Amino acid sequence: MFERLEGIEKRYYELEHLLSDPAVVGDRERYPKYVREHAELGKIVGTYSEYRRVNQELEQSRELLSDSDSEIKELAKSEIDSLEQQRAELEKELKKLLIPKDPNDEKNVIIEIRAGTGGEEASLFAGDLFRMYSRYSESKGWKIELIDAHWTDSGGAKEVVAMVRGQGAYSHLKYESGTHRVQRVPATEAQGRIHTSAVTVAVLAEAEDVEVQIDPNDVEVDVFRSSGPGGQSVNTTDSAVRLTHTPSGLVVTCQDEKSQHKNKAKAMKVLRARLYDIQVREQNEKITQERRSQVGSGDRSERIRTYNFPQSRITDHRIGLTLYKLEQVLQGELDEIIDELAASYQARALQNAESQVAETAGMDRS
Repeated sequence: MFERLEGIEKRYYELEHLLSDPAVVGDRERYPKYVREHAELGKIVGTYSEYRRVNQELEQSRELLSDSDSEIKELAKSEIDSLEQQRAELEKELKKLLIPKDPNDEKNVIIEIRAGTGGEEASLFAGDLFRMYSRYSESKGWKIELIDAHWTDSGGAKEVVAMVRGQGAYSHLKYESGTHRVQRVPATEAQGRIHTSAVTVAVLAEAEDVEVQIDPNDVEVDVFRSSGPGGQSVNTTDSAVRLTHTPSGLVVTCQDEKSQHKNKAKAMKVLRARLYDIQVREQNEKITQERRSQVGSGDRSERIRTYNFPQSRITDHRIGLTLYKLEQVLQGELDEIIDELAASYQARALQNAESQVAETAGMDRS
């Protein structure tokens, strides 16, 4: 671990030198990349510096134990206890900071919500989830842009696709991919029976052009007139766009903007994100150990959460978390759930990292 920390510290000061170079400052591609890397390494370097300071003070205090003055000895003993505790906490923090970071964490996301089993009830809940994520995004200061939606006359949604723009959006929302199950009594149910419906959510990291290159010849572009709830036309021009990626068979539509060009640009972002998601999933299939360390696979078929309205209960099945604050969560208060999921992921990742270190040490001794 300490060899790695020394390497990180060396890279940190190397970046400081690069960021003062006029040639780098004027480079639009390298400069922001180095600024982000420098900021990411800064916390590790600062914590490591504090660790070394505490370690140095601990050694000095231990030397005082051999002093002839009994008062100095007692003072040294009390300082040693405090410093050892500080060192243990800093070492734990360093291990957390060294957990490999998801390269997509700082990216914007495209969130896709689709009604599953349950008919109109599923559509209504899909609309509820979109409003929940919209409120959560607003509380974080993120901007949410609608890309495509198929609303029902009752205020539900068969499908909603939206872009969430904001620092760290993916790091928070990535845990939401999967099947969300709702249990409640429909307004049309005369006998008060609880119905179970399902909605699938997919959270995709926005992909850069360099990450996914799309050949224009592989994309069929169709334009049509936008429509609203019930199928009525909401636009008198053919501004809506449908993209079909022939190699993968993926189809993306966008009709939120009045401009055909803007709709096409948004649709391309969704297509690029979906292709990037496929690439990442294929890579993850090859890295079984990494997949085992994740909190859920992110598979859309995996039931991740149940929303029980009669009991005002929400349960996340991946970590066994149950809260009796359904209304607050649907109002966008997701932090408690997301923080628990993130902590569980970190704990598993840290456990895996420690196991790997132990295995490596065992091999070295043998």
